[in-house]
Amino acid sequence: MSSAPKVIHTAQTRTTGNRANGSSRSSDGRLQIQFTNPGSPGTGTSPEQLLAAGWSACFMGAMGLAAARLKIAPPEDLAIDAHIDLCVRDGAYFLQARLDIHAPGLDRDVAQALVEAAHQTCPYSKATRGNIDVALKVI
Repeated sequence: MSSAPKVIHTAQTRTTGNRANGSSRSSDGRLQIQFTNPGSPGTGTSPEQLLAAGWSACFMGAMGLAAARLKIAPPEDLAIDAHIDLCVRDGAYFLQARLDIHAPGLDRDVAQALVEAAHQTCPYSKATRGNIDVALKVI
């Protein structure tokens, strides 16, 4: 018998308009963004940029947890370049992702082990597993 999950955080936003000319605001007022289509004039962002930022931040946290479990000190200048592609094929839209992980000073095999462990535990990785193509690359 499994127990009910313990909710540790709920993010709530209200979005009006759409990806071309909409806006979103968080319930606590900390996030206020405008949307514009990629490549169009304007100062807004795209949903894909938001996914890239959220996923890479979460993935870095998962790498930190994996490093602690493996008793490895992650480099202070650890960085992730997240690429979220909005694609279309035969009139159907879909996403694909690439996470390029920069782990200077870490042995490549050690960095790869951290990346693989993080990909198993990161909530964003879990949410997208089997749904979109994801490429992970240690740079």
